[in-house]
Amino acid sequence: MPLPFKTRPLLPENKQLALVRLKRLKAKFEKDPKLKDDYVKFMEGVFKDGNAQRAEHQPKAGNVWYIPHQGVYHPRKPEKIRVVFDCSAKYDGTALNDHLLTGPDLTNGLTGVLCRFRKYPITIICDVERMFHRFHVSQEDRDYLRFLWWENGDTNSEPKEYCMKVHLFGAASSPGCANYGMKYLACQNEREYPAAASFIKGNFYVDDGLIKVENVDAAIKLVQEARNVCAKGKLRLHKFISNNQKVMESIPVSERANGVQDVELGSDEIPVQTVLGVKWSVNSDTFSFKVALDEKPATRRGILSTVASVFDPLGFLAPFLLLGKKVLQEMCQRDIEWDDPLPTELMPQWSSWLNELKSLHKLQITRCFAPEHLGLEDQRVQRIELHHFSDASSHGYGQCSYIRVLSKDKVHCSFVIGKARVAPTKIVTIPRLELTAAVISSAVSSMLKEELELKIDQEYFWTDSK
Repeated sequence: MPLPFKTRPLLPENKQLALVRLKRLKAKFEKDPKLKDDYVKFMEGVFKDGNAQRAEHQPKAGNVWYIPHQGVYHPRKPEKIRVVFDCSAKYDGTALNDHLLTGPDLTNGLTGVLCRFRKYPITIICDVERMFHRFHVSQEDRDYLRFLWWENGDTNSEPKEYCMKVHLFGAASSPGCANYGMKYLACQNEREYPAAASFIKGNFYVDDGLIKVENVDAAIKLVQEARNVCAKGKLRLHKFISNNQKVMESIPVSERANGVQDVELGSDEIPVQTVLGVKWSVNSDTFSFKVALDEKPATRRGILSTVASVFDPLGFLAPFLLLGKKVLQEMCQRDIEWDDPLPTELMPQWSSWLNELKSLHKLQITRCFAPEHLGLEDQRVQRIELHHFSDASSHGYGQCSYIRVLSKDKVHCSFVIGKARVAPTKIVTIPRLELTAAVISSAVSSMLKEELELKIDQEYFWTDSK
């Protein structure tokens, strides 16, 4: 797959930039031996997998670019490093990313993928191993992906020139190219594996796949077919976890997630997983919340950081987060500087919110919004409804949506999504805010009908406005 250039560029000679950055990296290695060991190990993996090669030939002037690189540790996995290539590093006023097209946004919407993840009783999560590195760059474009490194990681030797053979972490074009490659692979195998192709096209968020199915047999079959499709493109689908024991037993131990490879299925508890940023308790099949409360000062900057640290794409915590945002809005209205302390009169409100934030781990939301032991497409389901509630006050406005499933012997309701926003500082009448909330309900309705992939028999919009 070629690099998608806007127009094929003639670039300045920037090897000196790469040399300077490599010297800085060496200085960091001398201060931090662990960083060096992790970095060298990662690069050894890059060469072992055939993702980079020595650049032996003399490139044509203007058709070469040297990319600096740096190590980034995962915030939740401090032992895991990823080497990222800085394609935004400028030299003589230009950078490689300036000349690359990002392409159309082929990434599935995060909210939609999570909503569909809640449709059926059985669910599975998985991951494409090093997704970007599985898509090779055309030979004629590899000189634009040159970098400097020490042979065998020996920092006492002279650095050598190498070039990447695959799409990079750090290139503006890589997400678009990788997503296109995944969808193309699915389309090529759609006739033979229709269910797997549908899953790959519609239920991946970048490299994370979320499978949802109604029964065990369908789940086992889908996992195998999805692995077969990915294998045809030399992609490894791994890190599988399911909330169903039989499905897990059908997956080779080597392809299960690290935390569950040694788990005794049926007796041991599977560790809580993170699904697109949301905590999922596999054994209880519930969403939960855990906020790492770093001690941040009660300033405008610190409060913004604390409020923004709560990731809640489905709006489970929308009413609670609204209160934290309200404190921040009050500070903005008073023109309080970023590092000035919180006014005394707002401190009780903020302290109360922080104390409640510490209790969020007690909250659990059932993942599946289908009735227990009854799929949404079961013949016993007589009717599926969406109910949207919207309201407003002088402090804020918002909406929430529920799905209501009617079967022959029971009615089952589940929360689907919620939205909440602080009221604008400019004075607006309550009826107007209520209308604004109703507009949000309408937008959420359109999104859900498209993303849920369900036949909705009836829809209701509720408001207490007369």
